[in-house]
Amino acid sequence: MPAPRMSTTPLPGIGVQYDLTTREHRHLSVVAHRDGTRTVNVYRGDDPDACAQSVHLTGAETASLIDALMPSHHSPNLLHTTDLGLLAERVEISAHSYWNGRVLGETRLRTETGVSVVAVLRRADAIPSPTPDFRLAGGDTLIVIGTREGVSAAASILGRE
Repeated sequence: MPAPRMSTTPLPGIGVQYDLTTREHRHLSVVAHRDGTRTVNVYRGDDPDACAQSVHLTGAETASLIDALMPSHHSPNLLHTTDLGLLAERVEISAHSYWNGRVLGETRLRTETGVSVVAVLRRADAIPSPTPDFRLAGGDTLIVIGTREGVSAAASILGRE
């Protein structure tokens, strides 16, 4: 079976387009927009230049699709697993989150879940080892480490609106 053909095309001011031709000679493309969204295009079988379907996905929808296409241990949100049963994961605080504007200590993540917040990503900055008085903001991404159960519980707490 021949390898699928993949090509990339820079789209100035937009992002990058990835084109895939499958072994069945079907044409798919993904436009990775600069704002983190994606557009998935499926082209007609009888005319590979004619788009039959186009779906625009948010960043979160894209991550969910990746999770569905790849084993969970390859999730873009999953950073690392060990034989000890610990993992690190990214958890985003939404602009509508209950925690937006509140301090990290109020979440009681370590007490309630056993999870540690090891860093916060804010815009282009990384804040390592945030203290309990660190003020959270919508759009922050927390890097948490703990057991699978603890990380899931922390994500649930942090997802509160």
